[in-house]
Amino acid sequence: MGIVGNLTPAQLHSFHSDGYIVMESFASTDEVESLRKRMVELLNQFDYSTTASIFSTKNQQKLTDDYFFESAENISFFFEEKAFGEDGNLKQPKELSINKVGHALHEIDPVFKSFSNSEKVCSLFCSLGYEKPIIIQSMYIFKQPGIGGEVVPHQDNSFIYTEPQTCTGLWLALEDATTTNGCLWAIPGSHKNGLVRRFIRGENGVTFDRPSPDYDLKDFVPIEVKAGSLVVIHGDLIHQSLENQSSKSRHAYGLHIVDTEGCTWAQDNWIKRKVEPTPLYTS
Repeated sequence: MGIVGNLTPAQLHSFHSDGYIVMESFASTDEVESLRKRMVELLNQFDYSTTASIFSTKNQQKLTDDYFFESAENISFFFEEKAFGEDGNLKQPKELSINKVGHALHEIDPVFKSFSNSEKVCSLFCSLGYEKPIIIQSMYIFKQPGIGGEVVPHQDNSFIYTEPQTCTGLWLALEDATTTNGCLWAIPGSHKNGLVRRFIRGENGVTFDRPSPDYDLKDFVPIEVKAGSLVVIHGDLIHQSLENQSSKSRHAYGLHIVDTEGCTWAQDNWIKRKVEPTPLYTS
């Protein structure tokens, strides 16, 4: 394999204890700029008159459609809920109206693919004990100034379920993330309590198998990070981000990885791929 783990014993202990770690300067300034520049190019090429799909974590069951489902193997564009006026037109330029772009950036676009499949990403998962990991989805998240929507408390394993559960999230800050522009918040140690609910795709669309518990904001801690920092997130960690009511955006690039060695992909996950992803490596 030739892959050597890059996490220290202290980082591994912190990850297993808290359910997340922050790796500062994981991406270089040049890498961050390269990803951001490429997204500008993709947005310039996007003709939103062909689709106006909206993404919201508050109304996922209502807002999922064929465009969303097909995004598992495409580069698809999703608008903020507050992007359109009553007349149906965008209230501001499209580059300030997009919620996210996903979910196969890592697979289709060469710039995002290069970073996503880099040796340092592989080394991280080697440290976590993954034997045959695949990236199952990727997304570029904008958290637009003034209209960047809330991401409600959730666990990644709810949406990306394997048996046994193996999802780990990577969240790369492409701009400084603070409490004023919508940084991540998490409940440390909450991953130890297990999976709360699942997001299931059936014949009539998608639904959660049970209601969300109520969470107390005082239990969350903010994860403020500088651009280039990577947050590694356990699949059962309860985390969220609040609305961005500031004048500054909070761009980030996210990946979700699962193991495929000794694991079964749930057939009722929302992601149903036609082509099997290529593993990052095989140990």
